[in-house]
Parts: sequence; C-alpha cells; structure tokens
Amino acid sequence: MDDDKPVTEQAMATITTAVEATKDAAVSAVKKVRKAAKKVAKKVTKKVAPKKASKKKAKKATKKAAMKSSKKAAKKTAKKAPKKAAKKSSKKVAKKKKKAKR
Repeated sequence: MDDDKPVTEQAMATITTAVEATKDAAVSAVKKVRKAAKKVAKKVTKKVAPKKASKKKAKKATKKAAMKSSKKAAKKTAKKAPKKAAKKSSKKVAKKKKKAKR
C-alpha cells in the first residue's frame, strides 16, 4: 500500500470503497430482482380472472418476491464487496509502484 499515508487512513479508504461498491451492487440487484418479479407476477396473474384483483395480487407478489431476493442479493454483495475492494486497491497500489519505479 502507500507508504505516504498512515495505515488507518488506508484502511478507511478501503472500507469506504467497499461500502460504496456494496451499495451500488445492492441497488442494481434490487432493480433487476423487481423487474424479474414483475414478469413472474404477470405470468401468474394472467390465470386469475378479474383484472383488479389480479393487479393487486401482482403488486403484492412482486413486492414480496423483490424484498426476499433483494435481501439475498444484498447479503451476497455485502460478503463479496470487501474482498473485491481489497483486491482492486492492492492492484492499484502495485500499478502505482511500477509507474514510480520507471
């Protein structure tokens, strides 16, 4: 890592990037999940007779499905993000050192 900055500052930077990456990944995962849940709900509700009832059911179903899968996705990304951020930061530091040697 950088020799100029103290270790605590470097750690904070790494943690901050990890948190940002996790947040972005969770948001995009939730969006994807909602889209997919709506598609599934539409297929399911086509079989139900009256339109108003089916629309309500579709909304409820999509919300429930989206919440469940967004929680799962958020957990996954939360687990993976710190590792990815650490790898990226170490690669960046290595590149900087190579450039500095030249």
